[in-house]
Amino acid sequence: MSAIIVAGTMLLTPLIASCAADTDAATTGASASAPDPAPQEARTAESGPITITSADVPLPEPTPAQFTADAPQRIVSLANGVAETLVALGAGPRVVGRDETSTAPQLDGVPVLTRAHAVSAESVLATSPDLVIVDAATSPPEALDQIAAAGVPIVEVPEAWTLADVPMRADAVARAAGIVNSTESSAQWAAGTATAEDARARPTVAFLYLRGTSAIYLLGGEGSGADALIEAAGGTDVGSQQGLGPFTPLTAEALAVADPDILLVMTNGLESVGGATGLTALPGVAQTRAGREGRILAVEDTLLLAFGPRTGALVDELQAAFAELGP
Repeated sequence: MSAIIVAGTMLLTPLIASCAADTDAATTGASASAPDPAPQEARTAESGPITITSADVPLPEPTPAQFTADAPQRIVSLANGVAETLVALGAGPRVVGRDETSTAPQLDGVPVLTRAHAVSAESVLATSPDLVIVDAATSPPEALDQIAAAGVPIVEVPEAWTLADVPMRADAVARAAGIVNSTESSAQWAAGTATAEDARARPTVAFLYLRGTSAIYLLGGEGSGADALIEAAGGTDVGSQQGLGPFTPLTAEALAVADPDILLVMTNGLESVGGATGLTALPGVAQTRAGREGRILAVEDTLLLAFGPRTGALVDELQAAFAELGP
């Protein structure tokens, strides 16, 4: 696709991108919604998982954008979570199509054009865009070729898997959208208000990527994206601690050896295995402290690995949940 401008390099392999951001069509989709957050008084291990949703982590107030004279007027964002980045940068009114992981209220009414990263060229072209933003996971290549052949500029922005990637990705998005003052806001997105001194004893946390309808059960490790969030929130990622790669098939032995204090899952993944009861029935889970004591933290799928404007606030929420669930 010679017409595609590469605004950054892919940071990890396509396999990791697929596992981390996939919204399994059997359990999620553009119309899916995460469970309502549990009432504050019920957010304890004894009464069920603590749940963090997008409603708990609002977008920062958009910065008034300054645009170049030739900035695009109609932007379609097909990259994971990038439509929310455009909103936070002040370009929300120019977004005419979005990915399914961008769920901010400011985007209500903007058509969702992706499903598990896949797009239809016809649906995209129907919005009459003058810019399409993609990342390495956007597919299929034939659809992107068709969009480029119609004369629409396509810009590929880098994926993000660590907090340090957040401002770099935002800057790539800003350049594509013709925004000249992005650094003022995006530099703060990965910085929560919590500090290391706020954290109690570091709990050990296992990130489990679950898609029960597809019999996919993976343990996150170094490079999963969740490892960076866990560490920033004052926890220790057990997969990284064991020297595991981004996603490793879950085994009873590996989980029992790790014996995490807390299990971190995505809300749709938890639902796909039958909730907390189904989770504890998976091999090895009941043999961990987290499994025996119901120390489960569920984060909305579209929020956990977005690495966008909500990231700093999400880290604060994770740290509060870690403190509540305890080591």
